[in-house]
Amino acid sequence: MFKKVTIHNDERGLLFRKGSYYKSLQPGTYRLSPFSDDHVEILNIMNAFHVKGKDLQLFMHDDILIKELDMIQVQDNEYVMHYEDGKFVGLLTAGRYAFWNVLKEHTYLRADIHNPELPNEIDPAIIPKLIGYYQTFDVASHESGALYYNHVMQKELAPGKYYFWKGPIGVSVKTVDLRQQQMDMTGQEMMTEDKVTLRLNFVCQYRILNALRALEIKSFEEQMYIRLQLVLREYVGTLKLDDLLKMKQEVTTYVLSRLNEKSLDYGVQFLSAGVKDIILPGEMKDILNTVLLAEKKAQANLITRREETASTRSLLNTAKLMDENQTLFRLKELEFLEKICEKIGTISFHGGGNLLEQLNSFVGDRNHSKN
Repeated sequence: MFKKVTIHNDERGLLFRKGSYYKSLQPGTYRLSPFSDDHVEILNIMNAFHVKGKDLQLFMHDDILIKELDMIQVQDNEYVMHYEDGKFVGLLTAGRYAFWNVLKEHTYLRADIHNPELPNEIDPAIIPKLIGYYQTFDVASHESGALYYNHVMQKELAPGKYYFWKGPIGVSVKTVDLRQQQMDMTGQEMMTEDKVTLRLNFVCQYRILNALRALEIKSFEEQMYIRLQLVLREYVGTLKLDDLLKMKQEVTTYVLSRLNEKSLDYGVQFLSAGVKDIILPGEMKDILNTVLLAEKKAQANLITRREETASTRSLLNTAKLMDENQTLFRLKELEFLEKICEKIGTISFHGGGNLLEQLNSFVGDRNHSKN
């Protein structure tokens, strides 16, 4: 009794005779002798061509089968994006592949992973389907990035998201912050021209303009700090302590100009600088406080003497006016009597005369005082 094999329209058969591939079978019904070693492997043409345990090369002599297969070879340095009827279906790594071309059209996009950056032809919508084969790097809006292949700088990266293949080339991205930054120098000991040792707190604001240049400098921030330190030492060493305390703004102007002389070397622009604090030793503080106290006392004495002189001059002018004007003198007497009355609760008079005459006797007659 014959063994019946049915192959449907979406299938193809592979006839093996004595374990070796013989030929392909189109859709239809086939009868195999029960006494033969023939065997039929049925494949669905909607799937990739694959026979378990058999290498693709074993089928290459069958011209009829080859016409129905779309063959593609992927090299070791390649990834291939596979599309069926224009839709992405998968990524192919190194190897040889065959797909049935009977019902679907197959297209491919090759990518050489010796160039790690994903091709622009790849639709961003399919990138999530490539997980495991790529890596991403982000450069924020306030940053500039530098791209490295195997630790060798390639180019500068603008803000954005970047995708690179995982492959033989090591990819890394270093970012540099382009926003205004601040460098603080705290408690820096320095000596003035008159050999006074003090501690200085200084601040400097800067912005990186050339990210690649900044990345080329080892210990970038440390080198800028040392540069600032040297400039400050150089300038402070030419000033006496009194001059330094009076010339804080001049120090700032000088330091900023000297820093910007080297701004291109660092790839930065120095925007502003300033002295925050000048901290003196304890002994020097005591000396300065003593000097300041003496100065303030001298100023106070000078002001007191000026006020006394002005008061005496005012009294002299008043006396001259009263001497020349009888009415003014009389008004001054009455004003004086009024003040006496305000201070005294009860006044008792003895003897004759009216009240005004007796009060007037307290201050005396003007003519009598002249004599």
